[in-house]
Amino acid sequence: MPEDPRDWEIETRAVRGGMARTPYGEISEALFLTQSFAYDSAEAADRRFGGEPGFIYQRFGNPTTQMFEDRLALMEGAEMCRATASGMAAVQAALMGLLKAGDHLVAGRALFGSCRWIVSNLLPRFGVETTYVDATDLEAWKAAVRPNTRAFLVETPANPLLEVTAIGAVAEIAHAAGAKLVVDNVFATPIFQKPLALGADIVVYSATKHIDGQGRVLGGAILGAEALMTEAYKDLLRHTGPALSPFNSWVLLKGLETLELRVMRQTQNAAKIAEAMDAHGKVRRVIYPGRPDHPQAAIIANQMTGGGNVIAFDLGDRAAAWNFLDALQIVDISNNLGDAKSMATHPSTTTHRSMPEAERLEIGLTEGWVRISVGLEGAGDLSRDVNRALDAA
Repeated sequence: MPEDPRDWEIETRAVRGGMARTPYGEISEALFLTQSFAYDSAEAADRRFGGEPGFIYQRFGNPTTQMFEDRLALMEGAEMCRATASGMAAVQAALMGLLKAGDHLVAGRALFGSCRWIVSNLLPRFGVETTYVDATDLEAWKAAVRPNTRAFLVETPANPLLEVTAIGAVAEIAHAAGAKLVVDNVFATPIFQKPLALGADIVVYSATKHIDGQGRVLGGAILGAEALMTEAYKDLLRHTGPALSPFNSWVLLKGLETLELRVMRQTQNAAKIAEAMDAHGKVRRVIYPGRPDHPQAAIIANQMTGGGNVIAFDLGDRAAAWNFLDALQIVDISNNLGDAKSMATHPSTTTHRSMPEAERLEIGLTEGWVRISVGLEGAGDLSRDVNRALDAA
């Protein structure tokens, strides 16, 4: 009997999951750069458009994109995945597929700046109201529920201060209210956290981050149970067209092959850098999910198997934060994360700039905070670069 890929270890899934070889027997997955597909007859076209399995148009699906979707679904433990052109396209579609005019959303208040913009500025244009809550406070989630609540949204760990939410407990509250829970899992990756197994209904990713991991392309993904994915997203994605290009699908597919290796090495480096930061006198506070002093350490131990590669630390004020960034010689100043190259950014003036100051302060984001995404460089080189920059802070 052929082996069931669902029985494979995650490393094997990452390398061989979703493989669909052509008759040529290629080892590297084929790249299908085509907008549309031909049919043997008019009757064949009719059958295809009537629901017969097969490809019709790149906006609806593509063999290379299908391999990426199948592989990521296998790694996540999801029944279905749908790829999008960017992470933000995934977040928007994930919400729009679940909500309509008159519905209510409950969201963790610690969100990436563009996610916050969608929730605060775009959804109200379509008649959707939102209540923000402290995502670590289960009573706040319960209190926010209304009769018309249809979805919960949370990032965990959250951007940029790495707040962690108890996914299972929040899922129970959402389901008791008849709502669906959407989890942005980009910081943890499918290597360290499985939201669907913890009770979430939908998982979203910016594949631009760790899945690519080498600064090349944009991409996003929505994952969940096949019935919900079909009901909520099949027509939405088909007709609005946030399609992932075949070339980007191929790049991301190859990125999945090394995802586990890269994330594990980055996490090892991040743990060392976090320790070095904590020991430096210029740092007021270090937040890293791999440290026992993380505010939600008990939750992390229950639902994550690793701390990831992102660290947040407070240098007191903007001047110190900028001095630190400007003194870096190896680490790049960049707003991306999950890359092979280490990157640091000042969230208040970059990723969360669009948030009003009052909202930034509400999540504890003052101008002294820096977020660093630790890469694959030598840990000694990174420690030296960070310590030198901290001295300059």
